[in-house]
Amino acid sequence: MYNIRMLIAFVGTAFIPYLLDQQILTIPLTLGVVAAALSDIDDRFSVRIRNLFLTYVGFFATAAAVELLFPHPVLFGIALIISCFCLILLGSLGKRYATISYGCLVVSVYTMLGVDIFPNWYEQPTLLVLGAAWYGCLSTISFLLFPVRLVQDQLDQCYRLLGNFLFVKSNLFDVDMTPENYQQAMIELSLNNAKLVGTFNDTRISLVTRLKGDRGQKDTRRSLQYYFIAQDIHERADSAHIDYLKLSKIFQHRDILFRFQRILSLQGKACQDLAHAIAKRQPYIHNHRFKHAFKNLDLSLDQLELEQHYDLVWLKALRSLQRNLKEIDAQLKNLESERAFLNSKVPSKDDVLQNDDLTGLKDIWQRMRQNLSPESGLFRHATRLSILLLVSHIIVQLTHLEYGYWILLTVLFVCQPNFNATKRRLKLRIMGTLAGVLIGTFIIHFIPSVEGQLVLLVISGVLFLQLRSQQYAQATMFITMLALINFHLADPQLNAALPRAIYTIAGCFLAWLGIMFIWPDWKFRRLPKVLQNTLISQCNYLAEIVKQYHVGRNNGLDYRTVRRKAHIMDAELASLISTLATEPDFDNDQKQHAFKFLCLNHTLLSYIAALGAHRNMIQDQEILLILDHALEDIQGALLHDEAPELKAQSAIQTLRDRILDQEQALDDQATVILQQLALILNLLPELSFLKQNLSYDHDPDATALASL
Repeated sequence: MYNIRMLIAFVGTAFIPYLLDQQILTIPLTLGVVAAALSDIDDRFSVRIRNLFLTYVGFFATAAAVELLFPHPVLFGIALIISCFCLILLGSLGKRYATISYGCLVVSVYTMLGVDIFPNWYEQPTLLVLGAAWYGCLSTISFLLFPVRLVQDQLDQCYRLLGNFLFVKSNLFDVDMTPENYQQAMIELSLNNAKLVGTFNDTRISLVTRLKGDRGQKDTRRSLQYYFIAQDIHERADSAHIDYLKLSKIFQHRDILFRFQRILSLQGKACQDLAHAIAKRQPYIHNHRFKHAFKNLDLSLDQLELEQHYDLVWLKALRSLQRNLKEIDAQLKNLESERAFLNSKVPSKDDVLQNDDLTGLKDIWQRMRQNLSPESGLFRHATRLSILLLVSHIIVQLTHLEYGYWILLTVLFVCQPNFNATKRRLKLRIMGTLAGVLIGTFIIHFIPSVEGQLVLLVISGVLFLQLRSQQYAQATMFITMLALINFHLADPQLNAALPRAIYTIAGCFLAWLGIMFIWPDWKFRRLPKVLQNTLISQCNYLAEIVKQYHVGRNNGLDYRTVRRKAHIMDAELASLISTLATEPDFDNDQKQHAFKFLCLNHTLLSYIAALGAHRNMIQDQEILLILDHALEDIQGALLHDEAPELKAQSAIQTLRDRILDQEQALDDQATVILQQLALILNLLPELSFLKQNLSYDHDPDATALASL
């Protein structure tokens, strides 16, 4: 549907001017469509109309300002740096404002490219807005015809990534696991978790907007249920009941690990089958092979218990893992019946989603104030990009380069908030531009007909917008082809291929200088702060789970919020550490410590998630007291750098000794709790050591930041 919409949009901007014999209009109309597509925001109908209005006002205002100030280079330069800084800082108010602001910046540079084409100041801004409105009209019609299509696409992506997560998780049951392989598998698991959590968050935002508009809408309620089930499966899939490295050594000559690995792989495939069913709006059919796989797993576990060669703790941990996988299987198996139940279901408090919208002027000021400091990545990005655009403008003014504002356009698209993302885009932008120049030149020379070039212009525009998120080099190639064809149609005597290539390389070079020397990331390293916030979110998650062991299971908003925060911080930590690893002055030993902390942190999250997966109210006061002591020990060690008394560890050992003396057995739930707490407590010394090492063994700037 997205491709069809984009096809109609570009056909209109390409062929209507052709039929009117006003080919020059193709440039601003097409660029207006591109800017509008980059600024498209998913929301319910009433808010969508408001967003479109704000977008068009912003587009016209920025384009008109460029037209009016362009003849005055000094005023234009001052306005450029101020407006760029303010527009980027508006992103602190939320994704809606960040998207509209970015679109306004894109339109401002597009206007610079065509400022000499139209004699009157209002013509180009009007045409740009007209192109954007044409896209907005098509987008709104598409929304009215398929109001939950985007949510379904996001759920499709959620379950696809969830399937990938389960595939990666199954690698932890490798019988030939080595410490090096284990660390690599945990890093891969953490990075996949980061992708999944980001998609969960985007889906939540889309669901919130639709639930506001129509809380009883059938498809929306169904999508909400799919979302909750995906989250529950994720918590269970991410949970860890055992040390996988030790597990592979103890059972390396038995079939039990293969059976767990097989079931996780089948569940990963089932999640991807479910994603396909959501995309095709078809019922999901559960794989009948699960019944046979679980039967064989039961038999293998029974055999291990009969042999009595293995520690009871390990066998009970395997049983807990088996129950967890059966719960995932039950969620998938009963999905259709859950959906049928949902059709008549009255919304409950457990169905509430957290709303991150602005709540007033105080909220606006607080969000803005948080980013009015060099410690904020957004503030540094706004400053860096503003300076780069101003420098680019000065270079163009001094050298009088024709279409030199392609340098500014390149800087705007390439310069990202962090070093790693910018470095990656630099390479892809240059490769894509050079490929686009070659292919575009070939098209112009060997397909001379206007109609043929218009068809290729339309195809290039559609493919650019389709590929821009995942295949940046290819997307750059197509937008380069679109630009060359566009300008050739406007002026057949113009040869824009060589300038496009040269100015792109110049813009990339300026972006590289900016990311290296204008407040580079490593001068404001956020690692100590992110480490602390990550551990705080982990402890809050554990505290909520401990609370529910006291008062009973509750899947309400408070629980889901702290769980989501823990996963978001784990994802942010994974993103930050993978970025730091590419920085030029990041010490190699510190890099090893950082990745080890990432693995241990995700292991901690998995152990806590296992406690969460089995949470239910218990009556045994001794177990509850151990839970409370464990929470104190963990908070003290991880948050306050204390050497805890480890009351919980001592209590666990005392309880185990008494059980052995009296030859009694704990129930399964108590066994799971004690096992998970023991696993968590065993992580504390190394986690605490790595945290202190990474927080204080940095350069002076980072040490000062860590002490704040």
